[in-house]
Amino acid sequence: MKEVIVSVLFLLAGNLVFSQKMITRAGEVKFEASMPAFEEVAATNKTTSCILEKNTGDFVALTLIKSFKFKAPLMEEHFNENYMESSKFPKATFKGKILDFDAKKLSASKTVYDLEGDLTIHGVTKKIKTKINLTLNGAKILATSAISVKPQDYKIEIPSLVKGKIAENVKVSMNFVLEAN
Repeated sequence: MKEVIVSVLFLLAGNLVFSQKMITRAGEVKFEASMPAFEEVAATNKTTSCILEKNTGDFVALTLIKSFKFKAPLMEEHFNENYMESSKFPKATFKGKILDFDAKKLSASKTVYDLEGDLTIHGVTKKIKTKINLTLNGAKILATSAISVKPQDYKIEIPSLVKGKIAENVKVSMNFVLEAN
């Protein structure tokens, strides 16, 4: 019996030591697609999930399209129904890797790494490469990044009536506060 208890304690302790996943379910993703002299086209999603595997640098994020909030409810409705077809394509995902990641090198100063992987939006997957900023804040890791996305690359159709009112390159910024799981 004593051996069983020791074995269970060893396994539990091993899980704590080797469990190197950092996670959030309250990450923030913003996008900006405004054009000067026209109504603001911007939204924020504060419910994005993200996981960083500290041992490997694997980095994944998932955001539900319907969770993007706009200032104008009608714009949000058009975004979900006409552009993103969120009932058909309910989520956007990123699955990738932070290159040359070393958790031991993180500090209170911002460390910049290359991030590359597959971004899936509207059912279309594209390889992307960008920079990610990581900062150690106590036991948490703050991760920020930004990319530029072209809607046509992801088969998102913008009607000609509003094409000039929406930026050709949509700026997407991400902000995650990751904690040990």
